[in-house]
Amino acid sequence: MAINIEDFYRKYGPMVLRRCRSILKNEEAALDAMQDVFVKILKREKVLNGNSPSSLLYITATNVCLNILRSSERKRETTDNSVLEILASTYDPEERILAQIFLDKLFKNEKVSTRTIAMLHYVDGFTLEETAEHVGMSVSGIRKRLRVLRKNGLELKEV
Repeated sequence: MAINIEDFYRKYGPMVLRRCRSILKNEEAALDAMQDVFVKILKREKVLNGNSPSSLLYITATNVCLNILRSSERKRETTDNSVLEILASTYDPEERILAQIFLDKLFKNEKVSTRTIAMLHYVDGFTLEETAEHVGMSVSGIRKRLRVLRKNGLELKEV
């Protein structure tokens, strides 16, 4: 069963936009990202089925937004909406900069999906089971990734 992209847009567009806003912290970028999410779905509509559309759109929105943030980091643009600030969730400028440097080093050698997992679990408050479902991994795989991430974070903190 092919999906109807217009129905998806009407029904889930507001959810996708909220997700993009929460990650990007920029209205214009969030609107662009939301459009990118639906373009990605449109390109694959014939192979996708209508099962779990909210999960599909939520994880696609997360990945699109994280890709936008990574792209802007590669371009060396200075923005207030980097994923590092979101994950650090601090308001003191000095602490934010230190947290940004720490998280940049922490995620430098991690898989892209590990950043998504950390975002879903630690920032969005998803359970291990919900996180596993969203990223298509087992709960034990999620636990292992988070355990390794914590270990690497503690080692980096000691340096």
